[in-house]
Amino acid sequence: MTVLPQLSVAITDFLAGRIAEGDFPSAAYLVGERGRVRFTDALGDAVREPQPRRATASTIYDLASLTKPLVTGLLCARRVERGDLELDAPVAKYLGEFARAGRVVMTVRNLLTHTSGLPPWRPLRALTGDRRDRVLDVIAAEKLVHAPGTGVLYSDLGFITLGLLLERVSGAPLAELARRETFAPLGLSRTFFNPAAALQTEVAACEIAGNAYERAMCGEEDGARDAGGWREQTIWGEVHDGNAYFLGGAAGHAGLFSTARETFALAEQFLAARTHLLKPETCALFRRKMTPGLNEARSFAWQLAATPDSTAGASLPPDAFGHLGFTGTSCWIDPDRERVYILLTNRTHTRTLPFANINGVRRQFHALASAALDASPTSPAAG
Repeated sequence: MTVLPQLSVAITDFLAGRIAEGDFPSAAYLVGERGRVRFTDALGDAVREPQPRRATASTIYDLASLTKPLVTGLLCARRVERGDLELDAPVAKYLGEFARAGRVVMTVRNLLTHTSGLPPWRPLRALTGDRRDRVLDVIAAEKLVHAPGTGVLYSDLGFITLGLLLERVSGAPLAELARRETFAPLGLSRTFFNPAAALQTEVAACEIAGNAYERAMCGEEDGARDAGGWREQTIWGEVHDGNAYFLGGAAGHAGLFSTARETFALAEQFLAARTHLLKPETCALFRRKMTPGLNEARSFAWQLAATPDSTAGASLPPDAFGHLGFTGTSCWIDPDRERVYILLTNRTHTRTLPFANINGVRRQFHALASAALDASPTSPAAG
């Protein structure tokens, strides 16, 4: 691997400026090209409260919704390859809870492309009466925002459903499936669900007031805001997302922890020339637009850069694909140039609501990183 620190000064200086402005307390980034790490750095404070700790290259971040493509999407793709999962089969084929009016036409593809019509988020602990065994019943009974396939609406509920579908089809917990089929074969030692207590000091901290943000999102009709059971302490070393926490720390939409370097190893599995876990031809699914004529360009578990106002920015091509995480993480992949852009922050830590919108930061990060890659004498683009 080739690391070119002299060309990454502009990236580091830019992110240091955003830390100084209070967008996030820390950042770890990695830019890879054709299997090699080109630029990487870590800066700021991974933890400010309850005890200060600097971010390093080995700091473990809560990747939040990067779980959707890096775990759930990857595991689904493996099952599509084997014929165990059909993209256009009704969800009800695998989950009987969805065999009800208005749900029988909802397909696995709809879940993967956020075209199911399921709402973005609901407080599942309160709605299920604190019973995990009722989660699928509650999600399946939710009123759809639109008919399946008629629009794109980003939905945690859809990927929670996919995680539970994987468990039912495979007969194993999602965390075990991920460890057995992805983390272990890739030799990842700092990528997992539910970090061990002994690793807490190596994990970047999240929200200091528990799930204050999610609690504020609850509608009066939910009865969840004042139902009790909310975390109020600093979330550090356990998943930030409340629904993932309720589901035991491992869910289809959130719960994955990793470092920048090991996130890079996972991201490479979506590149035809780099993957060790998928057939090269399967990787075409991740750059193929599956939502023609709809309000957002979505592929298999990823957003495409062709989406208007995408955080990819102008420096990535339309068929680049990527994803964001609420805690302040992102991963974008340029399939033709085999470039991977990873930015991990903990924007939800030591900041009162509202959290900083860092989409502009992400676009500028991609612009600076792309320019540095193009200027590198060892980059194919430099020739």
